[in-house]
Amino acid sequence: MHVTGIITAIIIGLIIGALGRLVVPGRQHIPMWLTIVIGVVAALIGTAIAGGLGVADTKGIDWIELVIQVGLAAVGVALAAGMYGRRGVR
Repeated sequence: MHVTGIITAIIIGLIIGALGRLVVPGRQHIPMWLTIVIGVVAALIGTAIAGGLGVADTKGIDWIELVIQVGLAAVGVALAAGMYGRRGVR
């Protein structure tokens, strides 16, 4: 993997993570780095799922793949926010 691939993965992770954060209602008290990590992981898993379903490569924008990625990011953000929030409560 080249440096441009890593930078691209971070940018896509930021966008997918931010969209996932927007989908989850309420305020999430998780750091931005965790949002990026969730976004990158959601993008990778979403691409694999879309490839398995045969909808990864379509003409134009791959809307189904994007919806899968954002949905996975939303689930990841919700889980992380729940676990991160409980960590401070004793």
